[in-house]
Amino acid sequence: MRSYSLFSIVLLCLVILGIDIFAFYWLLSITRPIESEILKNLIYILFWVFTIGLITSILLLKIKLDLVAPERQQLIISKLYGLTVSSFIPKLIFVIVISLLYFSNFMFSQEASLIVIPVIGLLSGFLPFFIILYAIFSAVYRFKVHHISLKLETLPQQFNGIRIVHISDLHLGSFNYKYHILERAVKKINELNPDLIVFTGDLVNNFSWELRGWHTVLKKLKAKYGKFAVLGNHDYGDYSQWATPEEKRINFNEIQEFYIKTDFSLLRNEAKLIEKANTSLSIIGVENWGNPEFKKYGDLQKAMKNVDGANFNILLSHDPTHWSEEVAHHTNITLTLSGHTHGMQAGINFRTKKWSPIKYKYKHWAGLYKENNQYLYVTRGLGWMGFPGRLGMRPEITLIELYKK
Repeated sequence: MRSYSLFSIVLLCLVILGIDIFAFYWLLSITRPIESEILKNLIYILFWVFTIGLITSILLLKIKLDLVAPERQQLIISKLYGLTVSSFIPKLIFVIVISLLYFSNFMFSQEASLIVIPVIGLLSGFLPFFIILYAIFSAVYRFKVHHISLKLETLPQQFNGIRIVHISDLHLGSFNYKYHILERAVKKINELNPDLIVFTGDLVNNFSWELRGWHTVLKKLKAKYGKFAVLGNHDYGDYSQWATPEEKRINFNEIQEFYIKTDFSLLRNEAKLIEKANTSLSIIGVENWGNPEFKKYGDLQKAMKNVDGANFNILLSHDPTHWSEEVAHHTNITLTLSGHTHGMQAGINFRTKKWSPIKYKYKHWAGLYKENNQYLYVTRGLGWMGFPGRLGMRPEITLIELYKK
């Protein structure tokens, strides 16, 4: 689990206080037309009660974080993220917008500025606040099904119309044992009547104890030809300090055993063949393969060792950077499925248009990509990590239908 020093938390509180001082300065300006001194003083008192309450809450959560058992730390860290983002971002937007308006108030008449600037300023603060609340309390569990249909020359006729459900990045520790929520996603998946279910990693945030009770939920997933999975960067226990190497090994083994309990075939640099009418389709799975700061456990050559006889190849690889580095133009793998990016859990999806700040880190970060006759699909993920919400990037279940061209 990531460690947060007292210094970093105090620094965060000072930054929040600094933004609030600027916000209060502009609040004084936009409330000047209010004639009632009682109302103005009430607004000012509520502003500082909220600020002091927020900073106090963050400091108390830090103290609590150092005292509670690891099982409770994820929930506290999520609260820290939620409190910080829901307060800091709206006030920062408010300060920027109101500053720009006041410094360019030549655009308005003096009478108009007394109305327009305060209204726009307040909207710029309150609107992001309510949007973030929606992202945290509603959108984070509004599972969305994305339908993808591909016509492929290399697909054998025997597998024409095959239905693949792709999910990724469950991060089960973030659900805080709210089994009923993920059961809604399981129901949606089964209603899609999949031939294959594939999971492309990050089952947990870091620890095997996060899996307690979840096997009864994920075991309900049904697919005609089976369920397959690979590991993600969070599944190795690399983001925690362990007392001994043996403790880390036990944690890793328990995560692998979970897949057996849920009837998933965990592919660790290996492949499984699905045969139908003397034709075979291979599901190739590599361990996590990423560029630094992420480790490379994946071995694609090893994974493809026994697939020479397969008529069609599908690769499961957690990190989409793997596709451009080792798969596209280097192999005969037609379809690669990845996750990892979460679409940053924040962005814009409008019809065929999509945008997120994560695009400046990952070339392939959400949706379908094609180079020549090879395809990559990157899901936005089903769970969440860090910020306990999703803004414009709803949790995703992907149905991919393959047809013979």
